[in-house]
Amino acid sequence: MKKIRIGSGAGYADDRIEPAIDLINRGNLDYICFECLAERTIAIAQNQKLADPNAGYNDLLEYRFKKILPAIKAHPTKVITNMGAANPVAATKKIVEMAAAYGIHHLKIATVSGDDITDQTSNYGANKMMEDHQPLSSLNRKVISANAYLGARAIVEALNQGADIVVTGRVADPSLFMAPLIHEFGWDFADYDKLGKGTLLGHLLECAGQVSGGYFADPGYKDVENLWNLGFPFADVTDEGDITLHKLPDTGGLLSTDTVKEQLIYEIQDPTKYYTPDVIADFSNVQVEPAKDGDGIHVMGATGRAKTGDLKVSVGYEDGYITEGGINYGGHNAFNKAKLATEIVRKRLQLLKVPVDAFKEDYIGADSLYHGVLPVPEHVSEIRARIAARTSSLAAAKEVVREVKSLYTNGPSAGGGVRTITQKIVAIASITVPENDIRTHVDYEEVK
Repeated sequence: MKKIRIGSGAGYADDRIEPAIDLINRGNLDYICFECLAERTIAIAQNQKLADPNAGYNDLLEYRFKKILPAIKAHPTKVITNMGAANPVAATKKIVEMAAAYGIHHLKIATVSGDDITDQTSNYGANKMMEDHQPLSSLNRKVISANAYLGARAIVEALNQGADIVVTGRVADPSLFMAPLIHEFGWDFADYDKLGKGTLLGHLLECAGQVSGGYFADPGYKDVENLWNLGFPFADVTDEGDITLHKLPDTGGLLSTDTVKEQLIYEIQDPTKYYTPDVIADFSNVQVEPAKDGDGIHVMGATGRAKTGDLKVSVGYEDGYITEGGINYGGHNAFNKAKLATEIVRKRLQLLKVPVDAFKEDYIGADSLYHGVLPVPEHVSEIRARIAARTSSLAAAKEVVREVKSLYTNGPSAGGGVRTITQKIVAIASITVPENDIRTHVDYEEVK
């Protein structure tokens, strides 16, 4: 029975790096995967690339690889990551430059491209958006990105060609982790039961610290020790697809049947039909139990069936501006002052005929999370009035900012701590396109 070991290096774009380096240094890993993309993340990266053709990869790529490269030199570990975001080619060039500068040689770095179909969106105007079932052409907004969720195949090709580091753009999260299994064990892309098991592995590891206690912690109810020193998970996987999850000794966090079960159902709408570019996975018969030798958590029982033949595409588009502003009130009558403050801003915008598409007011500390669901406390000694407005123009957004700042001297009394922020809205729509329309390719750079 063959077995490989895969670690989780990141669960999102801004995740910390120290637990990943600890895994490389002490985990005796074969592979480590850094999953760093979300729907809006790549759309924002596309905006960065439009401003600078050498940008558009993950903001922390250089920070991370400054630590990753020396670690994999001392403890050889293959790296797979979607930190390439909107510009995997530029990301690879940066890694090559860094490796050469650090005197790290004999590295083969692969770049997986083809997910970016922004210039083809006009071909899919009739395709219905998942969010509202209207045709994509009905958006009537400036499209800034369109990225298909690729599967594992191109990464497997890169590994088959001896790549030490694989940099991708938008690849489905579980596919990053499944690719090493297909490569190492020679799994067939039509062996859907095996691919279902590989998808389970990816789903459990893709969010890093979540499965090892981070998202589980609820003090006094579900206590997790030393969360400040949370250890990221890794897994031993057999050629039959059995998974045993671990975390390193002397790290904080918690890896238990409960933490694994919570991650298992995370973001899963139908456990019998988890759609990916590689397979439709079925988690409905998954079993989670302590490993028989007492070391780790054993997970088994996933299956799968043939994929749909379509790929999800995240389409990013500009949708105006959001302005948020807040002001604090404390002591006597604080809540009523906060309500008066938001009323003043709302009526001032009406008086000035500022074109506002949406306006929301809430009160942090009283009802911002559970508005209309839980009663507002009778006595609130401190509160922050929050105002949010969506506008179609930057000029209108600036008017909202001015009115929030004017609360300082125009009432009500004793307000302070005004902060405002205005951001261009990058919204997301989702469609599907035939997989056969997508042309992926793999390029290689060598640090000799």
